[in-house]
Amino acid sequence: MESSVSFKNINRIAIPAIIAGIAEPLISLTDIAVIGNVEKNSVEALAAAGIVGSFLSAIIWIVAQTKTAISAIVSQHLGANRIHAVKTLIPQAIYFNFAFSLVIYATTAFFAESIFSAYNAEGLILQYSEDYYQIRALGYPLTLVTFAIFGVFRGLQNTLWAMKCSLAGAAVNVGLDFLLVYGIDGLIPAMHLKGAAYASLAAQGTMLVMALWFFFKKTPFHLKLSLNINPRLKGLLLMAANLFVRTAALNFAIYLANAYATDYGKNYIAAQSILMNIWLFFSFFIDGYANAGNAIGGKLLGARDYKNLWELSKKISKYAVLIAFILMAICGLFYNQIGLVFNKDVAVLAIFSSVFWIVLLMQPVNAIAFMFDGIFKGLGEAKYLRNLLLVATFLGFTPALLISDYFGLKLYGIWIAFFVWMLIRSAGLVIKFRRKYLQKEV
Repeated sequence: MESSVSFKNINRIAIPAIIAGIAEPLISLTDIAVIGNVEKNSVEALAAAGIVGSFLSAIIWIVAQTKTAISAIVSQHLGANRIHAVKTLIPQAIYFNFAFSLVIYATTAFFAESIFSAYNAEGLILQYSEDYYQIRALGYPLTLVTFAIFGVFRGLQNTLWAMKCSLAGAAVNVGLDFLLVYGIDGLIPAMHLKGAAYASLAAQGTMLVMALWFFFKKTPFHLKLSLNINPRLKGLLLMAANLFVRTAALNFAIYLANAYATDYGKNYIAAQSILMNIWLFFSFFIDGYANAGNAIGGKLLGARDYKNLWELSKKISKYAVLIAFILMAICGLFYNQIGLVFNKDVAVLAIFSSVFWIVLLMQPVNAIAFMFDGIFKGLGEAKYLRNLLLVATFLGFTPALLISDYFGLKLYGIWIAFFVWMLIRSAGLVIKFRRKYLQKEV
């Protein structure tokens, strides 16, 4: 019998997860690249797309933590051969996500102007941000239901279905971006930033339809809602709540970075938009192995197989760090060309190029942090993840950012603060895992 922590089994989950994971930031990167090259007000449009993209990511990451909780619970029950015990839990969790998404839409769409004013956006950037967000926000129900279903797939040790859905969504988004943003003379009017928003909405709808097809055809679950609350729903929501707080702290750091960058001027927030989207792209890329750690780790915990759990952490660490070095090498090779993909403004490109090396330098540290983060989610260690992120954000990132700003480091300071943030996260996870699970392996 093949070991669940073999190279083949890890990559069977990790590689489709990588492809599925990078499809989401690829949608944002495509938006940024297309919008950043429009003829009219390209810097303002790029800045608005970056600000809104940051806020959307923040909201979706926060409220989509039920995906991780669902994955952890399904994988643990799969490892314990008790998958029947969560059959009524899955539809309850999915409907909860749908209802929650409607609340998020209703509360944020109405206050869009105030929200983006808090990012220091004003004038044309604020107007573009409002217009773009009002359309993109319609996708909350589509995305959150899709993510919940993806959590089921991952818990069942299958990331291939999510990969197919994500690739289809990315293809729709890329095609419609060019058609709707630039238009076709005599056929389709150029819609500028709004066109990118509609393209993203169509991509989200495509992913949901495909996810539902796989859900009904390939999994043992259904969407028939039972009025009897599954006893595991409380634990799932508690885990999601801890991850909710954790992700809120994570996104506070991203918000603070973008607010400071916007305050430095439109060229700085435009450069920051490119840097942040590349950083997120790298994160989702490396996160494929974290997803494998999440799925396999939960299954091993359910089976109480601590020896292979320790082996899993070592193997996935090596793979994730290797991916990080490959990404660094590729970007180092095309260092001066990468910025040109997103914008042609000389001032924006100069700022981007002067700071990009910090983003590259931190990738191996990110790899360790993301990998252990995925394993800890699979183990249900949501409380520790919450506490660690609060410490990293408020005792690491925020003081580093304030000190850097005081000395006028601007974007250098923002990314130095992110580096400090990731060092604390990676160190805290490695130390905790060794203390708790290494002794059980022996």
